Amino acid sequence: MAELKKRNSMADTLRGMAQTDPRTVDRETLVDIRDVKIHTELSDRERMLDFIQQIKNPYCYLDNGVVVKISFEGTRSMEESISHYIRTMEG
Repeated sequence: MAELKKRNSMADTLRGMAQTDPRTVDRETLVDIRDVKIHTELSDRERMLDFIQQIKNPYCYLDNGVVVKISFEGTRSMEESISHYIRTMEG
């Protein structure tokens, strides 16, 4: 039961992050993607959670000082999209 509440809370938090407006977001709250380290020794799930913990908001972040807003579309889940993104960053 506690795990389900935790999962629902995380889903609600992520939905809220997805609504971030890049035009009005406080840039001081954003993390620069260049500061995120991918820990390849972790499992895929742990790597994804670590990525989210580091980036704070996977939907809105800085890249070389530029605010970047991303969204996920299609049949791929956010988890699959982030895992794919992390795998491409490892190369």
